[in-house]
Amino acid sequence: MSSSPCPTALEVAPQEHWFKSSYSGDNGAGGCISVTLLTDHVGVRDSKQHNGPAVITPSAAWASFIREVRAGRWAA
Repeated sequence: MSSSPCPTALEVAPQEHWFKSSYSGDNGAGGCISVTLLTDHVGVRDSKQHNGPAVITPSAAWASFIREVRAGRWAA
């Protein structure tokens, strides 16, 4: 990975390893993210910027976030 504080998405994982939520539409309205599952972490990026910056978070933190969203604790 680069020495940049935020690696690019393709430094994190190849393009084919990223996937977009099934809740994301293809209407170009924006607001979509793509994720990639790493060994102990999850990479998150803007789905429109395939080689833009990626945020890396521990898998446990991502799982906790998803639980909170599903429980309705985060507004859509």
